[in-house]
Amino acid sequence: MRLRNRRAGALAAGLAAVALVLGTAPAGAAAPADGLPYAGSTGVGVHNAYEKTKYPYFADALDSGAAMLELDVWTNFFGSSWRVAHNNPFGNDNNCENAATPAQLRTKARNQNLAGCLSDIRSWHDAHPGHRPVILKLELKDGFAANLGRGPADLDALLAGKLGDALYRPGELAAGHPDLDTAARAGAWPDRAGLAGKFIVELIPGTVEEGNGSDTLWTDREYATHLRTLAAQGRLGQAAAFPAVHRAEAGDPRARYADASLRPWFVVFDGDASAYAGGSIDTGWYDRNHYLVIATDAHHVAPAIDSTRPTEAQARERLALLAGHHASVVSADWYPLPRVLATVVPRG
Repeated sequence: MRLRNRRAGALAAGLAAVALVLGTAPAGAAAPADGLPYAGSTGVGVHNAYEKTKYPYFADALDSGAAMLELDVWTNFFGSSWRVAHNNPFGNDNNCENAATPAQLRTKARNQNLAGCLSDIRSWHDAHPGHRPVILKLELKDGFAANLGRGPADLDALLAGKLGDALYRPGELAAGHPDLDTAARAGAWPDRAGLAGKFIVELIPGTVEEGNGSDTLWTDREYATHLRTLAAQGRLGQAAAFPAVHRAEAGDPRARYADASLRPWFVVFDGDASAYAGGSIDTGWYDRNHYLVIATDAHHVAPAIDSTRPTEAQARERLALLAGHHASVVSADWYPLPRVLATVVPRG
């Protein structure tokens, strides 16, 4: 009974925090939670935000107030460039339009490649200076393809060329520290106000890549190797993205990397919300070390709620629950709930 009362009290405290920082500000405006440390806050993300069934244009996804927006990217030889689609490896199927200026947003043909999506993001950024920090989660469905001009350095060049100073880069976090892990544990993440107007790019291995038995160099390890190399050459400032350790595990999930020198280049972790909330993982460890945790499929956590249209009360309860389990982003398909998407609460 005492444990149940403590859990009820924690949930009530989380809901109170949600009520305190629930935002209704227009798109791009400063959020009421800007005073929180970035690594000490929890926001809400949208899975596969590029899908036209969710948002007519990617600018609408950016307007939603979400803390994270996900894009699926294909790189293989079946098509040219970096393609954005869910299950089409041959072409683009998305709500991006390659808007070169804010005035072009919501005026052009959709189904553009990743460069076109990034152009939309930059145009939206230019129209909303000082907007909330946004994680752009890129799932590389079939991994990098450096032999086709779509490797880690090529992605850096594309991101830098399109987003420029709107990026928050690994080199900024690591400044004055030997690696990302040391920086994160030292509390080097800015506060939310310090990240106003910034995008953080997260990379995870894709479902096709992870299911390909002949692929022995996944996105996470390939990009972490790239970071380590750049740092050794004094060129870490060129890096544009943060690799994530994919899938939740007990202990330090970076132990899976046999090359221990890669482990300090991971400070973002991305896994199933049910695993993080299940009690077998010390999620406080991530919070104490200021690592970011992306908790996916938040609706599956028991008791399960609707994946798309739960009530606002249910979604906020789930946010409070997972914030209590130290998630940085609670990810689901709650695009019909903009008030929930714009909510930021204290983490932990």
